[in-house]
Amino acid sequence: MSTSFGRVDAENNVFVTDGGVERKVGQYTAGDAEAALAFYTVRFADLEAQVRILEQRLKSGVDAKSLKKAFDALTAELIEPNVVGDIDSLRKRVAAVAPKIEESAAAKAEENKEAIAEAIKAREELVAKAEALAAADPAKTIWKNATAELTALFEAWQQSQKSGPRLPKAAADALWKRFSAARTKVEAAKRAFFAASDAASKAAKATKLALVEKAEALTSKGADAVADYRKLLDAWKAAGRSNSKADDALWARFKAAGDAIYAAKGEQVAVVSASQAEAYAAKIALLEEIKSIDPEVDLQGAKKLLASIQDRWEKAGRVSRDQFAQTEDKLKAIEARVRKAEAEHWKANDPAAKARKDDVTIKLEEAIAKLEKELAATTDKKKVAELTESIAARKAWLAAIAK
Repeated sequence: MSTSFGRVDAENNVFVTDGGVERKVGQYTAGDAEAALAFYTVRFADLEAQVRILEQRLKSGVDAKSLKKAFDALTAELIEPNVVGDIDSLRKRVAAVAPKIEESAAAKAEENKEAIAEAIKAREELVAKAEALAAADPAKTIWKNATAELTALFEAWQQSQKSGPRLPKAAADALWKRFSAARTKVEAAKRAFFAASDAASKAAKATKLALVEKAEALTSKGADAVADYRKLLDAWKAAGRSNSKADDALWARFKAAGDAIYAAKGEQVAVVSASQAEAYAAKIALLEEIKSIDPEVDLQGAKKLLASIQDRWEKAGRVSRDQFAQTEDKLKAIEARVRKAEAEHWKANDPAAKARKDDVTIKLEEAIAKLEKELAATTDKKKVAELTESIAARKAWLAAIAK
C-alpha cells in the first residue's frame, strides 16, 4: 500500500519519500498495511501540529528565547523524522519562522535595554533613599518611621528582582553593595541610638529614684521643706525621661511627697493668714484711736496715748505684705507729728536757748536805741539814710527772734 509521501511493503516495513529519496521510517506489526501507514501519518500530523503551534506563538509575541528553543528542537527533529507526510513543507515553514524569531529577539533585546535602564534607575532611587536614611542625624530620626521606610525599600528591591528584567551583574552588584551598606549603617545607628537611649533611661531612672527618696524624706519637715522640694523639682526636670511606665510610677511617688509638703505649707499659710487678719483688724482699730492724738494741743497726752498704741500695735502681730503699707504708714505719720511737736516744744523751752535768745534781744534793743539817738542828732542826708537802714535791719532781726 502507498501514498504520494510513503508506502508499506509486504513485511509491513514503512517508507517515506523525503526530498525525492525513499527511506525506511519503521516497521508496524500491530496491524495491516493501512494501519501501518495511518500510524506514521498520525506521527506526521503531530509534528505538523508542533510547527503550527510555533507559528501561532510567534504571532502572539511569545518570548523570543522560548521560540528559539522550540525552533531549534523542531529543526533537529525534522532532519530525518520517522513520519509519513510532506516533511519538506514542514522544514520550509520552520525555516520561514527563523528570521521572524531573530526580529523578535532583536526587538526584545531593545525593549530589554530600555527596561534594564529603567530598572537601574529605579534601583538607584531606592539606593539614594536608603543612603539618605543612613546619613540622617540619629538624634533627630523617628526610628519607627525610618524602620518602616527601610523595610518598604527592601521589599521594593526584592520585587524589582522578581518582576523586573535581569540586570548586568556588574551594575546589579554595585547597586546592591551600596544598598546593603546603607541598610547596615541604618541598623547600626538604630542599635547605637537605642543602646544610648536605654543607658540614658537607666541613668534617669536611678536619678529620679534618688530624688523620690529625698522628697519622701522631706515630708517630715512639713512646710519648711518647700524650698528644698522646689530644688528637687528642678533636678527632676533636668534628669530626662526614663522608661515611660517607670517614669509614671516614680512621678506619682514624687508628686505625692510634694503634695504632702504643700498641704502642710497650705495649713501653715492658713494659720498665718488668720493671724494676719486678726492683726489687721486690731491695727485698723488702733488707727481709729490714733485720730484722736493732737500733739499741738496736748503734747504730753499725745505722747502717752501714742506709747500705749505702739505697745498694743506690736502685740497685735504682723499683717500681710499687701496690708503693711496702709497700716504702718499711718502710724509713722502720727509718730512723726509727735516727734516734731516735741522738738518744737523743746526748742521753745530750752533754758540755754532761751538765755541766748534774751541776750541777743537785749543787744539788739541797745543797738537800736543807740542808732536812733544818732539819727536824732544828725542832719546829714547820707548819714540819715544809713542809720535808718541799719535800724530797720535790726528791728527785722528782733522781730524774727521774738517769733
